[in-house]
Amino acid sequence: MLRRLHSEQPDSFAFSPANLAWAEAQMTKFPEGRQASAIIPLLWRAQEQEGWVTRPALEAIADMLGMAYIRALEVASFYFMFQLQPVGSVAHIQICGTTSCMICGAEDLVAVCQEKIAAKPHQLSADGKFSWEEVECLGSCTNAPMAQIGKDYYEDLTAKRMGELLDELAAGKVPTPGPQNGRYASEPLSGLTTLTKYDSGRTQFNASVQLATDIGDTVKRIDGTEVPLITPWLGKATAKPSKPKAKKAKVAKPVATKAAKTAGADDLKKISGVGPALEKKLHAADVTSFAQIAGWSDDEVARMDDVLSFKGRITRDNWIEQATILAAGGETEFSKRKK
Repeated sequence: MLRRLHSEQPDSFAFSPANLAWAEAQMTKFPEGRQASAIIPLLWRAQEQEGWVTRPALEAIADMLGMAYIRALEVASFYFMFQLQPVGSVAHIQICGTTSCMICGAEDLVAVCQEKIAAKPHQLSADGKFSWEEVECLGSCTNAPMAQIGKDYYEDLTAKRMGELLDELAAGKVPTPGPQNGRYASEPLSGLTTLTKYDSGRTQFNASVQLATDIGDTVKRIDGTEVPLITPWLGKATAKPSKPKAKKAKVAKPVATKAAKTAGADDLKKISGVGPALEKKLHAADVTSFAQIAGWSDDEVARMDDVLSFKGRITRDNWIEQATILAAGGETEFSKRKK
């Protein structure tokens, strides 16, 4: 299936303060220079915040992690867990359409979604509250047919019950997830045939459903305020973990550019390929002006490749050519767009 960015995109993206703190904590899980390993959790958090993965979110996260934008897009477009188009404000319905569910009535559930939400998958309902899609096996074959709504499974569904679930969600209610036919978990429909003596001591719901009902709002998206932010991998809890400090590199700088440096820092993000994360690394290496970058020799480029942990980025994106134009007071196509 071809997956592309949506044709209409918001102008910008920024993590909420709580989500930014969480994202920065995730980055500390990995050694310096390997922050790109946090791409999946950060994309997921952005989707939780916005409902879908936008282009500005992709670019902002790539900048945080020191990645090329195309690398972030490759990840987001590869995994179907990431929605690349707007979804319903209340819920996005995922109907399992693989073998077990298909032979047990998944097509009837799809028909309900087509009637009550939109004729085609990934289209928003008229009120913008819902969207739907058919997905591959969700692993609840014993309880087929089923759907995932929010973070929970709604199993043993019928077309009638599917319609009722949508009506309840539209009215602001949160239905109880799990089996919808009175079954406790995935025991035989006729009832338990073994371990019957343990039946009397169980909780009202199975563990998964019990947790969902304890939370009370299973379609709510994560916003960073659910639990205190902790970083157990650092051996402590913290409200906002510090990012690893970039090591300062000894980079030779042309004498002619020292005046430019003392005149004040340029906005290095005007150079295509330099985001906030790389700008911080450049500042840590005492690179603050366009003129400095314009004057880099081949040896200095090689050293800075090591400092940025991004070999080839400088040459590939023509930093020196861009910086030469910007240092002379000119504009590049990228800097014009950024302005």
